[in-house]
Amino acid sequence: MSVDKRKRFILICLTAFGLMISGCAGEPSAEGDLAPGERVSVEERSAEEQSSESDIGQTVRLSGQAGNVLAADSLAVSEIPAYSGFPYISVNDNIPLFTDEELVQNSFETYSKLDGLGRCGAAYANVGTDLMPDEKRGSIGKVKPSGWHSVEYDMVEGNSLYNRCHLIGYQLTAENANEKNLITGTRYLNTEGMLPFENMVADYVKETKNHVLYRVTPIFEGDNLVAGGVQMEAMSVEDKGEGILFHVYCYNVQPGISIDYATGESRLENVTAGQQDRADGAAETRYILNTNTQKFHVPSCSSVKQMKKANTEEYTGDRDDLASMGYEPCKRCNP
Repeated sequence: MSVDKRKRFILICLTAFGLMISGCAGEPSAEGDLAPGERVSVEERSAEEQSSESDIGQTVRLSGQAGNVLAADSLAVSEIPAYSGFPYISVNDNIPLFTDEELVQNSFETYSKLDGLGRCGAAYANVGTDLMPDEKRGSIGKVKPSGWHSVEYDMVEGNSLYNRCHLIGYQLTAENANEKNLITGTRYLNTEGMLPFENMVADYVKETKNHVLYRVTPIFEGDNLVAGGVQMEAMSVEDKGEGILFHVYCYNVQPGISIDYATGESRLENVTAGQQDRADGAAETRYILNTNTQKFHVPSCSSVKQMKKANTEEYTGDRDDLASMGYEPCKRCNP
């Protein structure tokens, strides 16, 4: 994807999800359908344009100043509007809080120590091609982030409510089973909220060989073990934001499911007690792997008996992790 095409893509994404629009009090923003960094007065925009945006998103504006620290001006929970049907919102007019001194042209990555509750802090990197992976991602099933529960719902893509979400995606810095870089995140947060921005950064870095300053901060309320969402900031370094520039908050929610962020427990919304009993608490699943064919099976599958012992391996964990390791489900037992 060329830089020009990427700019058009960013423009479409920001417009579609209402980035840089009405303020917390419902006041129209002047940046509703612009490329990052551009400005236009409200008077220059038609009433129809402003009206069409008024109900599709919000912008959080920060009053604090940027600082050359790992977690500069992270959002206060009180500043975050309630989830309104969109996976992310703009923060601070979509402008990240990096200083000029931070725009260096050498790659680095830094991860916060876990706090007393075992929770992640900000992850901060200057993403370059030298940090990117040159091999497939391995298993991360042994890491149990704060608030982790292995639970499945039929209504969720891939069934698993929670993913082990990388704060800085594996495709950017090749950090895999790093407990300082993994939080308990919904499938919706992972694929609808964070992934589009990660892909945008990865494509840009690979194409231009430039660097992107990148910071992701999980936002926890009080002593909650599960973050309510993540604050994502990014700015391309060599062109000072011409290629990549965003500052968003992605909601750690799953439509149709209620989450207790204090513990990570969850429930289907508007269901009977009997229905909930069938949905709650699914344990991590045991599978049999064929390391030769790269297929995984339920233990009772007839194919398991035909496997050579040297190619047989047991695995207990999430189905999605097996897919990320390159395994495919057996078509006979459909695990």
